[in-house]
Amino acid sequence: MFEIGNINAQNKQEFYKQLNTYLVGLISEETDWLAGISNASALLYLLLPDINWAGFYLYKGGELILGPFQGKPACVRIALGKGVCGTAAKTRKIQVVEDVNEFPGHIACDAASQSEIVLPIIKDDKLIGVLDIDSPVKARLDKQDSEGLSSFVNILNQYIDWPEQFE
Repeated sequence: MFEIGNINAQNKQEFYKQLNTYLVGLISEETDWLAGISNASALLYLLLPDINWAGFYLYKGGELILGPFQGKPACVRIALGKGVCGTAAKTRKIQVVEDVNEFPGHIACDAASQSEIVLPIIKDDKLIGVLDIDSPVKARLDKQDSEGLSSFVNILNQYIDWPEQFE
């Protein structure tokens, strides 16, 4: 059994260093990709303060399909270029949105969400999907979160052998 304790960090850099250490502990010995990202979403939801949704959308058949997540039920399919997730997938760039109400075409799965960060997951130049995190607090997510979560995604790509189904 893997023990996860609260993270008491002085700053976001220290927080993400510990979070990413936990992630390595969770997925480094697991060969199943679905189990790995399921635990990754649970880890984020458990330890990231002031969030209300954390999970994955996976790229299949030319669109994003809901994957493992923690939080309220979510939209199942998102077209590339639509909403924050679709924009991150299409542009392959991290999207940090301080106020989702000001993002053109924002898809509101949970009305409580006020800010969002979405990181594309790309391995060997293939789009695997996106990591999506929502917060009920405006401007909760920032450049430091982007950096820490980029390392989180890099760890996923290091340890997870993504199946061929992702285009």
